[in-house]
Amino acid sequence: MTDVGKLVVISGPSGAGKTSVCRALKQHPAVEFSVSATTRARREGERDGVDYHFLTREDFQRRLSENQFLEWASYNGNLYGTPRWPMDAALARGLTFLVEIEVKGTRQLRERGTPGLYVFIAPPSIDELRRRLLHRGSNDAVEIEQRVRIAEHELAAAREHIGGQPLYDHIIENRDLDETIRRVKELLWP
Repeated sequence: MTDVGKLVVISGPSGAGKTSVCRALKQHPAVEFSVSATTRARREGERDGVDYHFLTREDFQRRLSENQFLEWASYNGNLYGTPRWPMDAALARGLTFLVEIEVKGTRQLRERGTPGLYVFIAPPSIDELRRRLLHRGSNDAVEIEQRVRIAEHELAAAREHIGGQPLYDHIIENRDLDETIRRVKELLWP
């Protein structure tokens, strides 16, 4: 009989380093990474079914009404969701199912009592976050300020509790990416 796998949720503001942490974790053979669905436009170099499942708003809403998502959220004018069936299959095979989601999605999972390890990646400061977003070069000044405002709300929400339980089991400040990755790996494989 195969061991039951575990759900690992990684969240954090845009620019905090959560995608880089997930990229490192999904190199492990026992990790299956969730490919989210989104209604946002595809960025240069992104591939459908690899980076995201790119859906029209109508298709996303249809799937939502059919309860095909583990969680979903609206972020910066677009819809994002985690398809349900890949997690069930990965956990049944004893794998770690890694999900990169926003705070709203984490809240949905916690409210439903979904067991897992919940980790929030935080920037060292809002100024450093702004610098990282600017350095990224993929957003204009207005979008960066929108992301910074969202990040301020996410940082506050990360410390909330739901039913007496913290929203996140661990909040890790990402000052140094390699150190942050090491710390998250220690949580997954002590």
